[in-house]
Parts: sequence; structure tokens; C-alpha cells
Amino acid sequence: MDVFALDRRLQSDSHSVMQIGLCDLRLSKDARWPWLILVPRRCDVSEVFELTPLDQVMLTFETDLVAATLKKITGATKINVGALGNIVRQLHVHVIARFEGDANWPGPVWGFGKAEPYEEGKRDEFIEKLREALSS
Repeated sequence: MDVFALDRRLQSDSHSVMQIGLCDLRLSKDARWPWLILVPRRCDVSEVFELTPLDQVMLTFETDLVAATLKKITGATKINVGALGNIVRQLHVHVIARFEGDANWPGPVWGFGKAEPYEEGKRDEFIEKLREALSS
């Protein structure tokens, strides 16, 4: 049986928040936007349609749960959700809180400017808020 392994780029570009059910939930290290990443814990999957039907339902449920939680916690103007995978092939879903006037609003976050790291205390506080909200 194959063992799930997180892509090294996802590992290096994000912080672990928690495991939800199907997915590992991660926080992007780019503090310009509250940016979460859901990674289904399945081996050798790069497309949603490669998941079993039950896993597809779970991914949709978990994506919606994380998106709603992120909107509630941040008060975002808009939540962007996307699964691109052109560079990192391992299936992962981005859930990003956007605000009018944020870096590159209303344009996309990908490829814009240089990532800004979180202050350690702010990152840890945000991760704890997410864990509390998602565990209740």
C-alpha cells in the first residue's frame, strides 16, 4: 500500500493547520492574503476526477467548510477557490480571502509580487483561530 506524502513544494510554502478528514489543511506562508490550501491525503492524485466519488464529496464538503470559516474569521469581500496544479501536480485546493484594496485586487494572487512572511505571533494566532472555528 502506498503511503501519502506531501509534495515538497507544498511542504516548504505552507504551514500545517490541521487534518480535517480527507484533507490536510495548510496556511500559505504568504501573509499578503489569508490563503489556505486543502490537500487530499491520497497518493498519486492530481485531478479531482481521480478521487473516488465519496472522496469527491468529502473534498467539496471540506472546501465549503474551510471557505465559509475563512470568510467568517476574516470578513473577506470575496473568497477565491481554485485547483490549478500546473506546477505542483499533487491535487490541492486553494481557498483565499480577498479584500477590496488588497495586494493586486481584483487581479489574481498567482505570480503577483513577492511573498511576504507572517510575523510568527500573528501566524500562530491565525492558525489557532482556524483550529477553534473548524473544531466547533
